[in-house]
Amino acid sequence: MAAQLWPFAVRDGEYGWWGYAVVVASAVPLLWRREAPLAALVLSLAATGLYDFGGEAPAQPVWYGGIVAMHAVAAHSGRRARVAALVVSIGGTVLLVGPEPAFRTVALLAAAYAMGRAAAASAERVARLARERELEAERAAERERARIARDMHDILSHAVSVMVVQAEAGPVVLRADPTRAEAAFDAIAAAGRDAMTQLRGILAVLEDDDSRAPQPTLDDLPALADQVRAAGVDVGFATGGTPLPLRPDVAVAAYRTTQEALTNVVKHASAGRADVRLDWRDDELVISITDDGRGTAAGHGGRGLIGIRERAAACGGTAHAGPRTDGRGFRVVVRLPA
Repeated sequence: MAAQLWPFAVRDGEYGWWGYAVVVASAVPLLWRREAPLAALVLSLAATGLYDFGGEAPAQPVWYGGIVAMHAVAAHSGRRARVAALVVSIGGTVLLVGPEPAFRTVALLAAAYAMGRAAAASAERVARLARERELEAERAAERERARIARDMHDILSHAVSVMVVQAEAGPVVLRADPTRAEAAFDAIAAAGRDAMTQLRGILAVLEDDDSRAPQPTLDDLPALADQVRAAGVDVGFATGGTPLPLRPDVAVAAYRTTQEALTNVVKHASAGRADVRLDWRDDELVISITDDGRGTAAGHGGRGLIGIRERAAACGGTAHAGPRTDGRGFRVVVRLPA
């Protein structure tokens, strides 16, 4: 509006109120260009068309309001409304004004429309990216909650299984072999302390505590085997091949899948022996856990096996479980990327 009122101040001549009123009337509708862009365009162009019909006024094109309104229509209106507005505006300009000013006005209206569509496309792209980031953040939170739930299940299931087995064995050997009874209680205490340490680490993660305990890795598997031995299952542990670096999530998955498989051995398999073997291949780590128990999938607990498969899949690996080919137990094989 200021740009269009400027000629009234700098040019010589006696100008009536009409010119001022038309300039103001062409600019005021722009205040509602976002809420009602089509109405703002119609009112602004209608006022502009009256500029030359009200007496003496500076010679100037009063098109700024219409250009801004056309930009708003292109940016905020639906497809039909904005196309109709563009066609009617250009058609009216061609019919009502001379060739030279019509060409300039049409070019400016078309440019304003194109810029408005570009602005709308940019805003839509920004909104889409924001929605995608929100969805990805939600998916990441869901994955983290699922991981924490699996960790807590594995920790508690393993610790409780060891503690139950030792507690049941304690009274049996208390009179006959006090030394074994003492070892059973020591195993219960050790399993409880280990579970509490790992649970504190998980709770620290939930609280975003920088002092949280590190997640277990392959280096902790021998201690895990010792816990299962204390529960009464003879556990063998062996490795083959040249160790390769593992991502942190893969290292945790290796520990947790082995822990869950050994927990199933203690809880369900009625096994006397289990063997854990780590084989390093060219681009993967193969973990096999075998036992000499009952050798049925039912005997190993369906939920635990599902958790093993989910953990392996979450870091790009696979897991398979089933009876041994010789029919003398059960076998779990986990393949993880190295």
